[in-house]
Amino acid sequence: MARRFFGHQTFKGRGALSNPVGRFDALTIEQMHDGWYQDEIEESLDETVLPDSARSIITTNNSPDVGFDVSINPYRGCSHACVYCFARPSHAYLGLSPGLDFETKLFYKADAVGLLEAELSKPRYVCKPIALGINTDGYQPLEKRLGITRSILIVLARCRHPVTIVTKSALIVRDIDLLADLAKNRLVSVMLSITSLTAEIKRMLEPRTASPQARLRVIAQLAQAGIPVGVMVAPVIPGITDHELEDILGAARHAGASCASYVLLRLPHEVKILFREWLSEHYPDRAKHVMSLINQARGGKDYDSEFGVRMRGTGPYADLLRSRFDLAARKLGYADASERHCLDTDLFRPPAAAAQLTLGL
Repeated sequence: MARRFFGHQTFKGRGALSNPVGRFDALTIEQMHDGWYQDEIEESLDETVLPDSARSIITTNNSPDVGFDVSINPYRGCSHACVYCFARPSHAYLGLSPGLDFETKLFYKADAVGLLEAELSKPRYVCKPIALGINTDGYQPLEKRLGITRSILIVLARCRHPVTIVTKSALIVRDIDLLADLAKNRLVSVMLSITSLTAEIKRMLEPRTASPQARLRVIAQLAQAGIPVGVMVAPVIPGITDHELEDILGAARHAGASCASYVLLRLPHEVKILFREWLSEHYPDRAKHVMSLINQARGGKDYDSEFGVRMRGTGPYADLLRSRFDLAARKLGYADASERHCLDTDLFRPPAAAAQLTLGL
């Protein structure tokens, strides 16, 4: 069951304005105001944190668009509260709303180390770069308290297993020791996601993420530590952030980013409902224009999930965006972002063998 609030209420530190029904829910409750009595609506919402009872931790992927075959998500749900997050619909599988529930009902892999070591120890395990924190940010605020992502990195570093990371959090600098160690053997690459350089836009889009300036400082710190780092301009939002594309690429390059990529805004399933609400609340004067540009790049729909086009879109607007990115990236001397996945897999040793080597030293 899901709750629909009276009108739209902006909650402090939250991105979604509502808790829309998940697409798998057969029963919903809609509150109606009869004019007699109404509870006071809280200005902010508390978080609930629970262990995830998953029996495995490595997820396989068959999409040709994302550049990785396997991934690990230490958390479900994300308090970064990015209103556009493509992972929001995954909460519907838990019987929860992709709206405010996604931001406030969080789950963590309680036995991450045990699960990971068990999978890496399987006789038929084939080492491929693991993408860490793809659906939800592995460095979201909860990580500072629980340290699940760091515990996973410790295992990967000990086993000399390659890993790629995408984040928009400054917390990643906490793990520079592990990342620098991995970088010595070409076992890691990091991408910082930057949507906008404008603090006000960031605050509305991504309430609990690091500021744009903080992310640029992270790029500089990682680069100075010898850790391969790039920038992902994601998502590019037509009519809201698209004009910043070249500026973001330039600022990141100046900070030390060596490769770059971008992703056009994706609105799968319930995300389109949440984003339309967000547009109406924050940009009512241009909401129709923004959605028109999105529809033009998505074959007349809010979203096209077809492999090969879902990350960049199609049509004149998408083509122009692609040309702008390619030109700016070439002028700034960026390397192809696909190179970040060309990491060394020959040094991998299963947990037991890695432990023996450590004892031998």
